[in-house]
Amino acid sequence: MNIKENIKTLVIKKPLKLDCGKTINNFPLAYETYGSLNENKDNAILVFHALTGDQFVTGINPVTRKDGWWSYAVGPNKSIDTNKYFVICANVIGGCMGSFGPSHKNPDTNKIYGTDFPVITINDMVNAQVNLLDHFEIKKLFSVVGGSMGGMQVLQFISNYPNKASTVVPIACTSSHSAQNIAFNELGRQAIASDHNWSDGKYLSNNTLPDKGLSVARMAAHITYLSKKGLQEKFGRKLQERDALKFGFDADFQIESYLRYQGSVFVDRFDANSYLYITRAMDYFDLVKQFDGNLSNAFKKTKAKFFVISFTSDWLYPTQENKEIVIALNAIGADVGFVEIKSDKGHDSFLLDVPDFLKTLKNFLDKSYSER
Repeated sequence: MNIKENIKTLVIKKPLKLDCGKTINNFPLAYETYGSLNENKDNAILVFHALTGDQFVTGINPVTRKDGWWSYAVGPNKSIDTNKYFVICANVIGGCMGSFGPSHKNPDTNKIYGTDFPVITINDMVNAQVNLLDHFEIKKLFSVVGGSMGGMQVLQFISNYPNKASTVVPIACTSSHSAQNIAFNELGRQAIASDHNWSDGKYLSNNTLPDKGLSVARMAAHITYLSKKGLQEKFGRKLQERDALKFGFDADFQIESYLRYQGSVFVDRFDANSYLYITRAMDYFDLVKQFDGNLSNAFKKTKAKFFVISFTSDWLYPTQENKEIVIALNAIGADVGFVEIKSDKGHDSFLLDVPDFLKTLKNFLDKSYSER
């Protein structure tokens, strides 16, 4: 996909020391903005995207020609009201929508990095994105907001930069990746690595794509984003355009056809190596360990107002893991609110049209903004 002509890119000249020990500089960070920055520069919201998201939060994505990944929540008069707020979102480093990632060329070898790209962490992603504040001359954000991996970035951001945001909204996330989630991510990575077209990550240099492996990785992950009840209500055991079983291995059931479709469209917009790198960053995320087993210490330097949101049917990042963040904040007397939204849409609830969630998010942001 040709993305260069459709993206804004900021070249980060300042050296960034990565957690893996390597240093990068003069690297591109692709970003998008929505709404207008006010005169006081105090209405900015930095939105962090999830694993397969990008900087195109709302409106039509100019690359895929589809709706932005958070179109339900971001826009004029929506939960994150672009008539009121200046929204910034960057493609994470390691990504494949313009930011520095494994599909870029290594200037030292003039070859595509592939798996020679340095391993990155959530911490690295956040430390790269903070450069956007300098670019826009923003001293303090009104809010940092994100769901899933975006929520991890939210937590890391306020831990690293305790005075850089007034409000903090981590949604459907965790402070450290569980063994179960590491296991699911490893399943996806092994699916990609087992595709003979992957070629040890050198597929772009060979003009091939590990599309079958990436498709299976997406199918496996997509199941974790849904809920048993939601799947049962939507698909049940309904057959796919037939009246009887075919006694073969075609997609007899609607759910099979649905997953195959999800896998097939994903390979058109996402890079397999980026999938490896970003899932690895999620697995390495452990804010508890960063602070020697005491999560409270991650937040003790900030006076920001927190609002943690979870969903009843999310089994990928269950409410209990979100509550652990709340407990850590309560332990230091932080200003924290919490809500569990009832939804049968699973982990993906934060991306979908869930009215209670959208209304709750809007109320918190607008009330906090008016009380400044």
